Amino acid sequence: MNQVDYLRISLVDRCNFRCQYCMPEGADLTYALQQNLLTQDELLLLLHDVFIPVGFTRFRLTGGEPLIRPGVVEIVRSIAQFPETQDLSMTTNAFLLAGMAQDLYDAGLRRINISLDSLQPDVFDAIIGHHGRSRWQQVWDGIQAAYQAGFNPLKLNVVVIPGVNDQEVLDLAALSIDREWHVRFIEFMPIGNDYLFGDRGWVSSEALRQRIRDRWGLTDGQVRGNGPADVFKIPGAKGTLGFISQMSECFCDRCNRMRLSADG
Repeated sequence: MNQVDYLRISLVDRCNFRCQYCMPEGADLTYALQQNLLTQDELLLLLHDVFIPVGFTRFRLTGGEPLIRPGVVEIVRSIAQFPETQDLSMTTNAFLLAGMAQDLYDAGLRRINISLDSLQPDVFDAIIGHHGRSRWQQVWDGIQAAYQAGFNPLKLNVVVIPGVNDQEVLDLAALSIDREWHVRFIEFMPIGNDYLFGDRGWVSSEALRQRIRDRWGLTDGQVRGNGPADVFKIPGAKGTLGFISQMSECFCDRCNRMRLSADG
């Protein structure tokens, strides 16, 4: 049996994006009432009195979008100060990250995962359900700010959607060549996405690896992280490529985590 020592903490259930594979247009969205969300004191008490005593030492802050949570930097600082905390990370869409990256790093956050499904602003905006001024550049600025602040590893998560962004796989993989960035390709789950993309199926991780292999070659990264990604590397690259095969391969036997919802 795997040791379960990794807690994903949802700081808020809302998001400032509406990614179409997560919250498709037309879908009914039900959010927790603001007064029902865990306060900072309640969250820290749960960690200190419940989760840490039973062996949790690694924490990831998620959402919704965690950076819209008021006081997020202080939450990071408080969790980082627990003597038992061995690892503290965050998953974000990076839209608000440019102005917060250094403060988060200084508060004790060391690893960050950023969603980046396209390098093309129009495709990116279509995926995130945004119809006004493009949000791509602000996200890219957030990624650069995180890199400059010293986050290592800096991981980019790409949900590969057939006919939408799968033609960008090589361009996205190339981001790992000259930078110590870790690009992770996630198999698209068409389940429950009938409003948009639902008839497109999915592209397997092995098919993606073959495209990359044909272009540059591909070697086993000889690295195993804390999550479900299988890690590979373009020969000579500074960063790595990860593949999360939630459709083509079962990785439930590797599960080592629990989730704490925003309302507890």
